[in-house]
Amino acid sequence: MRSDGLAMAAPEEPLRRRKAGAAGPAPESPPGSGRDPAGYPARLRAGTFWLTRIVLLKALAFVYFVAFLVAFHQNKQLIGDRGLLPCRVYLRSVQQHFRGQVSWETVSYAPTVLWLLDWSHMDFNLDALALLGLGISSFILVSGCANMVLMAALWVLYMSLVNVGQIWYSFGWESQLLETGFLGIFLCPLWTLCPLPRGTPMSRIVLWGYRWLIFRIMLGAGLIKIRGDQCWRDLTCMDFHYETQPVPNPVAYFLHHSPWWFHRFETLSNHFLELVVPFFIFLGRQMCILHGALQILFQMVLIISGNLSFLNWLTIVPSLACFDDATLGFLFPSGPGYLKDQVLRMQEEEARGARAPRTHAGSVARHTVNLAMGILVAWLSVPVVLNLLSPRQVMNSSFNPLRIVNTYGAFGSITKERTEVILQGTASPNASAPDAKWEDYEFKCKPGDLRRRPCLISPYHHRLDWLMWFAAFQTYEHNEWIIHLAGKLLANDAQALSLLALNPFAGRAPPRWVRGEHYRYKFSRPGGTHAAEGKWWIRKRLGPYFPPLSFQDLKGYFRSREWPYPKPE
Repeated sequence: MRSDGLAMAAPEEPLRRRKAGAAGPAPESPPGSGRDPAGYPARLRAGTFWLTRIVLLKALAFVYFVAFLVAFHQNKQLIGDRGLLPCRVYLRSVQQHFRGQVSWETVSYAPTVLWLLDWSHMDFNLDALALLGLGISSFILVSGCANMVLMAALWVLYMSLVNVGQIWYSFGWESQLLETGFLGIFLCPLWTLCPLPRGTPMSRIVLWGYRWLIFRIMLGAGLIKIRGDQCWRDLTCMDFHYETQPVPNPVAYFLHHSPWWFHRFETLSNHFLELVVPFFIFLGRQMCILHGALQILFQMVLIISGNLSFLNWLTIVPSLACFDDATLGFLFPSGPGYLKDQVLRMQEEEARGARAPRTHAGSVARHTVNLAMGILVAWLSVPVVLNLLSPRQVMNSSFNPLRIVNTYGAFGSITKERTEVILQGTASPNASAPDAKWEDYEFKCKPGDLRRRPCLISPYHHRLDWLMWFAAFQTYEHNEWIIHLAGKLLANDAQALSLLALNPFAGRAPPRWVRGEHYRYKFSRPGGTHAAEGKWWIRKRLGPYFPPLSFQDLKGYFRSREWPYPKPE
């Protein structure tokens, strides 16, 4: 009976179609309905990138927002008028290097709008640049629309900070943000502020510029590992990474204690994602989408397992160029008048031939500009590609002052043990007295107090904490700023102390002496004696990092470097 019923039901569909045809053509769906004649939501077609541009702009604006927020909170303390490495002193040294003139050579060596501003109020200048960047990036993040003028402004503002940031802005993601932001300028129309500027579809040159960027980022990271530390080749690097990375988070504590076979799997997966998956970009739409999905998943894992500033968030941005509107449509609400519905109508108009391509002067100029940008990126990529192919590969370097095309890489070598510099102060008049009580300063995020839980701050970035990690590998002679910091602690300098989490001398006289102590740190074992006492870390003293210092010891040191002498508060 069931088979007969199916047989009888089969001819009914053609009968309905004939009746419908006899009654005349069915009325078209109302404009903007976003549905097919059967009433189901219509699907976006592959091959357009209207929604992709919106997602790219919002993601890039988010990273810019975080970067400018970090700058606003920390620039005055690091490179301001009374900062640890004042940028006024740096700019003056650059000017003196070029015979005391602000010439084209001077500006091209350190491109920054600060050359045009009054240096007597550098704190104000730095805050103004950061606040302007925060305002523009906030607008783009909320609205999802931008033009070339706004994107160029963000790029110039951040480049102006990076090029005077000295060691505080020496991380690879600073150049990566500038390269990503430079490509972002060409995502948009010149003036129009509209999420879907119909006259300016996303350029395929810009699209492939982003794909070329993520290809180089991932392949460069993979090659530097294979050519670098032996532990990447024998698959043991992850045995150490979680404990010795710059700023571990709570998840890293537990991942560090994973079984050995899990760490081998992690290392193999890392090699696959960085050395094999990047080539998926060139193998057609489906493989390109797979590449984008795998790289975003990889970056999310890295975000969860460590505090690597906004690096991983930034690396997600060019990965988004692997997706078209059909892939990203699920991120947008459906319904008449929404962006997704507007894109659908634009696709239907193009399919019917209703939207003829524009050939006016503005369109020709735009294509010419994009082509010139593509040629520039290709030309600047030559030394970058040669570096990738070289057995002496250098990571996180730029071959031009504007940092338009750069080399990338991360963790080419892994430290096998963690050392920390702990700053301490004492109110004792005699620093060498056996009864001198030394009290620890605590930083915002880097390990110090053994019972303090590792922080979770990504995508935010505490620049001083990161530089303290690097300083622990070297001596204080290689990091003069740490002596400047010690001098400010001797004065209870409020600006410098705002970079720290705990001042043991708060509310009382500043210390008479400050010293740096060198310790080896290790994670405590879950379930062990130290963990039962509430300790995340265990440590062992290695020796002094720098000897006890007083105000008198530092007067000549400060004067020779043109650092403002701190006044006790």
